[in-house]
Amino acid sequence: MSPEATVRVAEDPADREACFAVRKEVFVAEQGVPEDIEYDADDADAVHLLAVAADGTPLGTVRLLHGAAAAAKNGGDPSVGSLGRLAVLRRARGLGVGAALVRAVEEAARERGLAGVDLHAQTHALGFYERLGYRAYGPEFPDAGMPHRAMRRAL
Repeated sequence: MSPEATVRVAEDPADREACFAVRKEVFVAEQGVPEDIEYDADDADAVHLLAVAADGTPLGTVRLLHGAAAAAKNGGDPSVGSLGRLAVLRRARGLGVGAALVRAVEEAARERGLAGVDLHAQTHALGFYERLGYRAYGPEFPDAGMPHRAMRRAL
């Protein structure tokens, strides 16, 4: 990621709205995910992270679920967080924004005492996550009409 870009926890309403706007552009507009399944009840308690350019322009976002919400997605293990909704705007792809967001989620997971991070990767992104230390497990499955695999990394 360029030195002018940063990742921060989206704590104020404007940052959270920026996270949702990035997700809408990437998942709903680009990938055709129905808007009614893109946003869910887990958004209320998730840790949202926002990558921004030096001028404050949003570049990408990701969320971390922990506790019962994460356990519901990772096979029942409350000691493992769930990374989800990783989205990087087209103009920021290839600049290291996605990797910086994943590392920020891992740091947020460590701060919460979690032992690992689990995720459901679109199959075309498996290599990206593998380069960051994640390993696929289990069979391929559909999510929002796209093939996915579960992946995990111990922290």
